[in-house]
Amino acid sequence: MENDQVMIHVRFAPNGTVTEIGERPTALSAQDWFNLLTSSTTDNYETLSGGRALFRLPRQQVDQLKSSAA
Repeated sequence: MENDQVMIHVRFAPNGTVTEIGERPTALSAQDWFNLLTSSTTDNYETLSGGRALFRLPRQQVDQLKSSAA
């Protein structure tokens, strides 16, 4: 079976705001997409060093979130 997990990489500014994030719908800013992901998911977020983080989500869930943001 094909792995349908999506890894969404996040990069933060020194003040904690999101500067870059993957899979972002054009209708949302990087910060708004991050806020939507954090409020709509649980146990899928991993903090990394160097002002970075990672969401691991099923492709179907990412597609649903993106379409709800459009």
